Amino acid sequence: MGYQEATGSPGAAVEGAADQRFDVLNRATRGIQPPFAAVDLDAFDTNAAILRRNAIGKPLRLASKSLRCRPLMRRALAQPGFKGILGFTLPEALWLAEEFDDVVVAYPTADTDALRALAADERLARRVTLMVDSVEHLDFLARHVEPSPSRPLRLCLELDVSLELLGGRIHIGAYRSPVRTPDQALDLAHEIDKRPGVRLVGIMGYEGQIAGVQDAFSAAALRSPLVRLMQTVSKAELAERRAEAVAAVRRVTDLEFVNGGGTGSVTSTAADPSVTEIAAGSGLYSPALFDGYRSIRPLPAAFFALPVVRRPKRGIVTALGGGWIASGVP
Repeated sequence: MGYQEATGSPGAAVEGAADQRFDVLNRATRGIQPPFAAVDLDAFDTNAAILRRNAIGKPLRLASKSLRCRPLMRRALAQPGFKGILGFTLPEALWLAEEFDDVVVAYPTADTDALRALAADERLARRVTLMVDSVEHLDFLARHVEPSPSRPLRLCLELDVSLELLGGRIHIGAYRSPVRTPDQALDLAHEIDKRPGVRLVGIMGYEGQIAGVQDAFSAAALRSPLVRLMQTVSKAELAERRAEAVAAVRRVTDLEFVNGGGTGSVTSTAADPSVTEIAAGSGLYSPALFDGYRSIRPLPAAFFALPVVRRPKRGIVTALGGGWIASGVP
């Protein structure tokens, strides 16, 4: 069974499609004892098509931390518009690179065993790209990995693309990197360029203040206009700063890719000429977070079933399963 993308007013269409899908899922899982997880593959494929449409021709790099399931990653990457993986850790990237030939590690690594394994394997070294954002990262790599000019480690420079106002006194977004300005990006690119055994191939910047913040959630009606204003300001500032940083780094080296965005910002990130690819993953499952976005309305595709074991009061149930093994804050 396939699904149509919701058009026009989404409310009734989405609600009707949800009822239809839940009926199908209930029948398909009737004989399975909870707790269990289920993925609606038709909704998953529809969401892939929605992401592809919003990317307006730019490739989507699949965020592995959002799926956590290799067969579903394989399914997504087999579809048009998806190319490469944005991995979570270097050990995971090495595991994925046994099958997939383009894995960028989204975060810097301090795993010395995994670094040595990467440097010792020519095939893995061609397939995996490490994230760096400082000279200290480069020094760490040099201390723990023997440089090989004939087999250089592939590096991606992370640019902090959060929004800062009033000279940095107001910070909106994730603290992702000490590299914020075009000059800082250029300095680090020069530092990488003069070191043996490493090669800069990409730039990444995740605009969490756009990709990860709802702008149309009914429960936050008073806040939504302020969020939209912040995001409008951020998009304009980021488009200029990221373009300048990319242009500066391209004067030092040829870049294979410039990665940006997430599911919640695919549309705006795709419109940035300096970006060559977009990271996305959560939108394939479509958690409740994406009920509050104007730019994308994917279908719920991942579901978790727990047994209801208690009804202590009208409107309250106890679902058994999950949680930490001990009491208190972890």
